[in-house]
Amino acid sequence: MKHLLLWDIDGTLIASGGAGMRALQRALRDVFGIDGLLADIDFAGRTDMWIMREVFRKFALSATRENFERYFEGYVAALPAEMNNPQTRVLPGVREILRAATEHGGFAQGLLTGNMRRGAQLKLAHHGLWDHFAFGAFADDSEHRNELGPHAVRRALERHGVNFAADDVWIIGDTPHDIACGKIIGARTLAVATGGATLEQLREHSPTAAVQNLADTAAVLALLERRP
Repeated sequence: MKHLLLWDIDGTLIASGGAGMRALQRALRDVFGIDGLLADIDFAGRTDMWIMREVFRKFALSATRENFERYFEGYVAALPAEMNNPQTRVLPGVREILRAATEHGGFAQGLLTGNMRRGAQLKLAHHGLWDHFAFGAFADDSEHRNELGPHAVRRALERHGVNFAADDVWIIGDTPHDIACGKIIGARTLAVATGGATLEQLREHSPTAAVQNLADTAAVLALLERRP
């Protein structure tokens, strides 16, 4: 294997139609009895742990380990129902590029996501995509996205026996936070304008490459195959 592809989830692989935010709002009500809105919290590119900490700050809840665990359990319980909405979908070209990268033989594929692992599994399994990823880095590892890269690379080594050099690693995501996360470890970055940021906004953060979407499988695969 020559390249390691580390995929973001929300806005890159799938769109959830606001399911995550609604599940957090429902958990806030069910667990803490607070009927509050979270639309003013910046979810894009953040980790679940970071978002929950912001929720606790907004509603003056104690950020104890017990409260984090209770809140997350409430979120996981609410998420499957919220994923059943008409706006939830796999983004253009995703199924095709994941399949092509698997069949190619030169790529290892994992996740690098702000989701907690159980939340990531629920979201991707809803669309039949979870089985593409045998490893990854999640918010369980750190609430700071910029600290997730080394966890993913280490797990790729454990899984495949390959110590991927930094410039053989691609971080693929839809926000400036994904680009920054890749740069921290010296990885290459592919920015995809299928989330909230436009192609022009993403290019301002100097990713290695930027595309509107992943619909052109052959072009995306050729890009990922390139040597630095």
